[in-house]
Amino acid sequence: MRVHLYRFNEFGEDGGPAAKQWAPKLALVKNYIDETIGKFDFHVDARTFVAVCISLKGIGGLLFVIGSGFGAFLLIFYLILTTPLLYGFYNYNSGEQEFWRLLHEFLQCVALVGALLFFFGMKNSITRKQPKRMTSKPKTA
Repeated sequence: MRVHLYRFNEFGEDGGPAAKQWAPKLALVKNYIDETIGKFDFHVDARTFVAVCISLKGIGGLLFVIGSGFGAFLLIFYLILTTPLLYGFYNYNSGEQEFWRLLHEFLQCVALVGALLFFFGMKNSITRKQPKRMTSKPKTA
């Protein structure tokens, strides 16, 4: 069964089908945090999570297209936030077909994070304006 969590086009008052698919995954995260840290008044609404994902992906993508390093940062944040939840290959045995499909998609997202980090690093290593050097004129005797 292939899950289409990337389809955010039916976002409505209830968050649409993406929010319904995210709700159990977010409940698992909440249970894990409660077990690890202890009872913590932590609640993530699936509709709000989907809205944040749409915003990060949309604004980050637009800024990245115009060459902004901040857009790359937003896309990195989106991928780090969603990739482990979307592609839970760790819930399957290595002999199952679903394991390999999810692992492949997980590694694609890891590669995208690497490419965005490379872009971010290259963007920050290039200076904005090169200062003009004064050319020295040879002195004649």
